[in-house]
Amino acid sequence: MTMDYEDLDRRARDILRGNDRGGYTLPTDGLYPYQWNWDSAFAAWGFAEFDLPRAWTELETLFSGQWPNGMVPHILFHRPNAGYFPGPDVWGAEGMGPILSSGISQPPVAATFLRAIFEKDRTLGEPHARALFPKLLAWHRWFRDWRTEAGAVVVTHPWEAGRDNAPDWDGAMAAIDPVGVGEYRRRDTSHVDPAMRPTKYDYDRYIWLVQLGRRLHWDEAAMRAENPFRVADPAMTFILMRANRDLAALGRALGEDVGEIETWIGELEAGAAELWNEEIGAYDSFDTRALKFSGCVTCASFLSWYGGLDDERMLSQIERVWSAKRYAVPSLDPAHPQFNSKRYWRGPVWAVLNTLIGLGLESCGRADHAARLRETTRALIGEHGFAEYFDPIDGSPAGGGTFTWTAAVWLAWASPSAGGE
Repeated sequence: MTMDYEDLDRRARDILRGNDRGGYTLPTDGLYPYQWNWDSAFAAWGFAEFDLPRAWTELETLFSGQWPNGMVPHILFHRPNAGYFPGPDVWGAEGMGPILSSGISQPPVAATFLRAIFEKDRTLGEPHARALFPKLLAWHRWFRDWRTEAGAVVVTHPWEAGRDNAPDWDGAMAAIDPVGVGEYRRRDTSHVDPAMRPTKYDYDRYIWLVQLGRRLHWDEAAMRAENPFRVADPAMTFILMRANRDLAALGRALGEDVGEIETWIGELEAGAAELWNEEIGAYDSFDTRALKFSGCVTCASFLSWYGGLDDERMLSQIERVWSAKRYAVPSLDPAHPQFNSKRYWRGPVWAVLNTLIGLGLESCGRADHAARLRETTRALIGEHGFAEYFDPIDGSPAGGGTFTWTAAVWLAWASPSAGGE
């Protein structure tokens, strides 16, 4: 099949422009009507391929919602949208930050993409980078203070991980009795086939955790003491590790003191080592309440290279998982009993995770593996469009369509016109 890469580039730019709401970008129109944290950082990276000022605006709008404690929320509710659930009235975080928002964060990819955007044009980028550097530093310090257990990064809600229904959370979710959640009407299943989304069982527990945070007034110390969901996540650990490396590099370029950041990197490396599950031979999530591993090889396991750990032991794992289905990298090991090729983070391929894994492989000198993953992702998007995620068996699109971050990673990484080729 011959692909028209110039047309794909144009379509990707059109998706970013079409989802632009003037300073921030929706993940996709209809399904997600607000600004989502890590989606927005990917959007900035994509915009930088054709509109650098707009890329900087995206990041600045994201950080305009930062809380005084340093946390950058996972959703910023810039405009009312009565049809979305759970909205700001459910989160109950009014007054916690300058913009109505959720009460949790998301994977901190922003520093990595900010550095990449800065490298494109240091002259234009320097004042933006200088203004954003202390905000990034405060956010990363918040992770260090409130989201670490023995050096590994924990998540306090599946939505904070960005991998909502990953099997990593099954044990911690089973320990929650969602009593008192009440009736609610989801928006996502009216836009997307429910078979592709988290189940009601999952959603009841998601809402129970939101209600817990609201009851505790989003007080971090109180939530650390009371929240039964506190799972050390390899994805968050490796993403923050990479983000700290990039924030340190940015700081050095700006003449900032980066000693604190370098200390964090060492702590995270030690924490990541504790997430090695010898039983499955991979990095794995660890429930810090129940004190046990999830026992799953997921796409998160393969972010070790992204974090800067060139672990030979993971090569055989990625080769095994890669060869199990036509399209890589499935979000869950196809050999796992919970594998589902269409249900969100229980099997589908996500172009954004492929991108992070590929960037990690490349930075660790695994050029052949990185090129192979880029080519696979290019074929997937080229043949099946800019979907939220894809079936690893036949590549069929799933979830939302005309998705911002899929378009962004096409422009910045997967397309032949992107940097690196």
